[in-house]
Amino acid sequence: MRLILLFFILVSLSFAANAQQDSSLQGEPTDQTVSFSDAIKTHLRKYNIQSDIEYEKGDIAAGQALFDSLVQNYLVGSRFNDFQLKRVDSKKIRLSKFNKPVFIVTYASWCIVNKGEIAALNKLSRKYSKDVQFVVLFWDKKSEAKKIGCKFNGAIDVCYANESYRHDAKIVATLKHTLGFPTQYFLNTNLDVVDIKRGGVQVAPRTPYREAMALNYDLFNERLSEFLLKKDLVKEHLANSD
Repeated sequence: MRLILLFFILVSLSFAANAQQDSSLQGEPTDQTVSFSDAIKTHLRKYNIQSDIEYEKGDIAAGQALFDSLVQNYLVGSRFNDFQLKRVDSKKIRLSKFNKPVFIVTYASWCIVNKGEIAALNKLSRKYSKDVQFVVLFWDKKSEAKKIGCKFNGAIDVCYANESYRHDAKIVATLKHTLGFPTQYFLNTNLDVVDIKRGGVQVAPRTPYREAMALNYDLFNERLSEFLLKKDLVKEHLANSD
């Protein structure tokens, strides 16, 4: 009787292990997967304390180094929350439905977007449309996001979220009130965080439009190229950090 019971226990454990392996291969969260919101909640406060000290001293480079450390040590490899986004055309989309890597840029309509930046993103979205889903997310009400959203082409999903909307509290708390904006999130097909960047190229006010557009294009193109090279290396990153 004991042998029969032991046999059934071993079979059950085998099935459980196989099921966990299958879910991992299919990109489904496992017990070992840390959500992005949990990673932020756990590590952001310590980062903010340290970075505030550096920025108060005027050491911008040290502040940026701390941000890069936060991203690479604690946020890369976390599973981005599967947010349902509201587009300015009144449609809704869930991130997991894209079924390809996602590049998210966050803005606010009251902050002036860099000269030439929208044109650069439009050009890049056409170049990478088969490989990457472009999403622009405005921290604003629909009416305001819609005014500037018309400047982006059809290859970019222009979305919005605002504190005043009842269902936006989670995404606003997770993204806007943590890493700020403008911020770029690079996610692989499974919504694992591959990289996060803040800010963009510094364009002088009198820079000619074509030159400004080229500067923005080169920066985003470099980041996207690195992203596509690293998008399948998240598991390796996690294994090396253990």
